[in-house]
Amino acid sequence: MASTHRPSVVVYHADGCHLCERVLAQLHELQEELRFDLRTVDIGGNEALEAQYREWIPVIEIDGRRRFTYHLQPDAFRRAVAQATAQS
Repeated sequence: MASTHRPSVVVYHADGCHLCERVLAQLHELQEELRFDLRTVDIGGNEALEAQYREWIPVIEIDGRRRFTYHLQPDAFRRAVAQATAQS
Protein backbone atom coordinates (compact mmCIF):
# COMPACT_ATOMS: atom_id res chain seq x y z
CA MET A 1 0.00 0.00 0.00
CA ALA A 2 1.37 3.42 -0.95
CA SER A 3 2.22 5.80 1.82
CA THR A 4 -0.01 8.81 2.30
CA HIS A 5 2.38 10.55 4.70
CA ARG A 6 3.20 14.10 3.67
CA PRO A 7 6.55 15.10 5.12
CA SER A 8 6.60 18.27 7.18
CA VAL A 9 9.24 20.74 6.05
CA VAL A 10 10.07 23.67 8.32
CA VAL A 11 12.31 26.54 7.27
CA TYR A 12 13.80 28.86 9.88
CA HIS A 13 14.61 32.18 8.22
CA ALA A 14 14.96 35.91 8.80
CA ASP A 15 14.08 39.08 6.93
CA GLY A 16 16.90 40.43 4.78
CA CYS A 17 18.59 37.03 4.46
CA HIS A 18 19.33 36.48 0.78
CA LEU A 19 20.13 32.80 1.27
CA CYS A 20 16.75 32.43 2.99
CA GLU A 21 14.92 34.06 0.10
CA ARG A 22 16.60 31.73 -2.37
CA VAL A 23 15.82 28.60 -0.33
CA LEU A 24 12.18 29.63 0.15
CA ALA A 25 11.80 30.14 -3.61
CA GLN A 26 13.34 26.72 -4.29
CA LEU A 27 11.02 25.05 -1.78
CA HIS A 28 7.93 26.66 -3.26
CA GLU A 29 8.97 25.32 -6.67
CA LEU A 30 9.56 21.82 -5.28
CA GLN A 31 6.42 21.70 -3.13
CA GLU A 32 3.96 20.74 -5.86
CA GLU A 33 6.31 18.13 -7.30
CA LEU A 34 7.12 16.46 -3.98
CA ARG A 35 3.92 17.00 -1.99
CA PHE A 36 5.20 18.10 1.39
CA ASP A 37 3.74 20.47 3.97
CA LEU A 38 5.76 23.66 4.28
CA ARG A 39 5.91 25.90 7.34
CA THR A 40 8.13 28.95 7.59
CA VAL A 41 9.36 30.35 10.89
CA ASP A 42 10.75 33.88 11.02
CA ILE A 43 13.29 33.89 13.84
CA GLY A 44 13.45 37.69 13.97
CA GLY A 45 12.63 39.12 17.37
CA ASN A 46 12.51 35.75 19.14
CA GLU A 47 15.56 35.52 21.40
CA ALA A 48 15.42 31.73 21.76
CA LEU A 49 15.10 31.13 18.02
CA GLU A 50 17.75 33.74 17.27
CA ALA A 51 20.18 31.99 19.60
CA GLN A 52 19.41 28.56 18.16
CA TYR A 53 19.29 29.33 14.43
CA ARG A 54 20.82 32.72 13.53
CA GLU A 55 24.30 31.49 12.57
CA TRP A 56 22.86 28.64 10.49
CA ILE A 57 19.94 30.19 8.57
CA PRO A 58 18.26 29.18 6.54
CA VAL A 59 17.73 25.92 8.39
CA ILE A 60 15.57 23.28 6.71
CA GLU A 61 14.10 20.48 8.79
CA ILE A 62 12.19 17.51 7.44
CA ASP A 63 9.89 15.80 9.95
CA GLY A 64 11.75 17.46 12.81
CA ARG A 65 15.24 16.48 11.63
CA ARG A 66 17.69 19.17 10.53
CA ARG A 67 18.66 18.31 6.97
CA PHE A 68 20.06 21.46 5.35
CA THR A 69 21.66 24.74 6.41
CA TYR A 70 22.66 27.73 4.29
CA HIS A 71 21.77 26.11 0.94
CA LEU A 72 19.31 23.61 -0.46
CA GLN A 73 20.56 20.97 -2.87
CA PRO A 74 17.45 20.01 -4.86
CA ASP A 75 18.48 16.42 -5.62
CA ALA A 76 19.49 15.73 -2.02
CA PHE A 77 16.24 17.35 -0.87
CA ARG A 78 14.23 15.09 -3.19
CA ARG A 79 15.95 12.05 -1.70
CA ALA A 80 15.37 13.27 1.86
CA VAL A 81 11.65 13.85 1.21
CA ALA A 82 11.31 10.44 -0.45
CA GLN A 83 13.03 8.84 2.53
CA ALA A 84 10.72 10.66 4.98
CA THR A 85 7.67 9.59 2.96
CA ALA A 86 8.78 5.96 2.93
CA GLN A 87 9.58 5.82 6.65
CA SER A 88 6.15 6.83 7.83
